[in-house]
This record gives sequence, structure tokens and C-alpha cells, in this order.
Amino acid sequence: MPLDKQIALILQQFSDLPAPDYSQLDAAHYRQFCDNMQPAIPGVPMAEVRNLRVEGAIGELDARLYRPSEETSLPLLVYFHGGGFVVGNLDTHDNLCRSLAHLTEAVVVSVAYRLAPEHPFPAAPLDCYRATCWLVEHAAQLGVDATRLAVAGDSAGGNLALAVSQLAVQRQGPKIRYQCLFYPVTDAGCDSHSYREFADGFFLTGAMMNWFWQQYLQEDGQGDDPLASPLRAGNVAHLPPTTLITAEFDPLRDEGEAFAERLRAAEVPVRMHRCDGMIHGFISMAPFVEGAAQVLSEAAADLHEALQ
Repeated sequence: MPLDKQIALILQQFSDLPAPDYSQLDAAHYRQFCDNMQPAIPGVPMAEVRNLRVEGAIGELDARLYRPSEETSLPLLVYFHGGGFVVGNLDTHDNLCRSLAHLTEAVVVSVAYRLAPEHPFPAAPLDCYRATCWLVEHAAQLGVDATRLAVAGDSAGGNLALAVSQLAVQRQGPKIRYQCLFYPVTDAGCDSHSYREFADGFFLTGAMMNWFWQQYLQEDGQGDDPLASPLRAGNVAHLPPTTLITAEFDPLRDEGEAFAERLRAAEVPVRMHRCDGMIHGFISMAPFVEGAAQVLSEAAADLHEALQ
């Protein structure tokens, strides 16, 4: 399929930006650049938006709660932002989390896990799991029904949602009803066909993704850990039912679809949708890309149904 026309216009705006020299790139400076690249887009009004401090693996983390209505005991959706484990924050995903809260009719809590390279693997997955446990433990104070729990994330955040689901099974933690993964990172190999086909020119590049992995994994062999590369997990049969969204023009497309096939083979209910004409990161473009808004609405409907 050709590129979506609205996506093509967005790519054109980025075409004049020089490619970073990844051999010299400073993560802190790059984070500041990426996190401020686009102005904040006002999101759906909420009954409540509240900043929280939640427990991480070794200390407190920032988080943000989005309550779509005054109704008590709404389901809980814990969200983990993308950004290659290096960039991204609560503000970069504020609009998306508001939309998810509105569409799913669930309380969404977005978690600001520790970022690499200052906090390399496994800091992020351990933070995300502990934060999820803390939210469940404090469900009464937060006014949520933690028996109706889902996790979601985009890109690296999808990887972290998967890590939380894995750890919840391994450690007999919270029962997760559903997971929604937008173009998730599932393998550190960076060697799929889609990596080669879409290495340049489609927003996320192969060189950028390799640099992200170098910041995140700082010890030999960590790429084989299923918390880093869920595609390499020995058993996925106990993971929750899943919606997994991929983008046609995305280096991560094939590893996401390979993970969906792993789930299917293990008889885990999964809805996998390749979004023709789309690029990595498109779900955050829903405010100005009609096709992205439609995909977001459909994914949210899956979550809504699972959490009833």
C-alpha cells in the first residue's frame, strides 16, 4: 500500500532534519530535543487528572492518573510510554492517555519509569511491574476496580507492558485481563526483513533503534532475556489476551507480527492488525491522522470489552 496521505505530509516535515551522528550522540541532549519536538496537543477533558507518586523497583516514580468520569470503581489501565527506553515522558503521551481513558471508560495511569542509559535494563521493566503492583494495592484509595486490570504501551512501552505481564505470571502477581500493544519492541536482534526494508525514511530508522538498544542493554547476553526480548521467551501461553497493532512502514513490524504468531501458536486470544500506509509512532498522531484515530478507537473498544 502507498503511504497514508496524511502520514506522508508529516514525514515531509521531518525530511529536512539532519540524521544524528549516533557515535557522538548524548542521550540527555537527545532526550531534551525529542521530548520538546512537538508542542503539546490539548486532549479530551477528564473528570480528574492527577499527578501521583508510585512505587518503583528502588524508589518512587512519577505517574499521572486520568479519570474519564465521576463513576466509582472504574477499571484500571496502566500505560507505559514509548521512546526507545531513552526518551518520552508523561507529557509526550498525555493526549494519547486522555483518549484511551475516554474511549475505554477506564482510569488510565501513565507511569514514568526510569530511562536508559542512566538506568539501563532491567530498571524499566522492574519499575513498571512494581508500579502496577502498587496501583493494585492502592486501588481503594484511587477509586479503581483492580480486578479489571489491563496494561498497554507503544513501542518500547509495548515491550514493557509485555514484561509486566510476564512478571505477573512468574511472581503470581496481579491478574491482568488484557494487554494492548502498539507496534511493540519484541526482539533485540534488529535483523528482520522489515528492519532492512524500512531502515531509513520512515521516522524510526534502523540506526536509531540500534542506538536505543545500545543505551538500554549494557551487559553481554541481556538481549536474550525475555524481559528485554519477549519474542525469545520460552513460553507465552500464560500471557493475557492481546491486541497487537503493527504499522506497514515500520522497522519493528515483523518482530511485532512474529510475537502475535507466537501467541496464536500458544492459543492465547490475539487480534493482530497491520495498519497499511502507517509508520512507527502513528497512534500518537491520532489527533491529526484520521486512519490513526480509527485504529485507536478500535483498540480501545477491545480494551473496553475486556474490562467489562
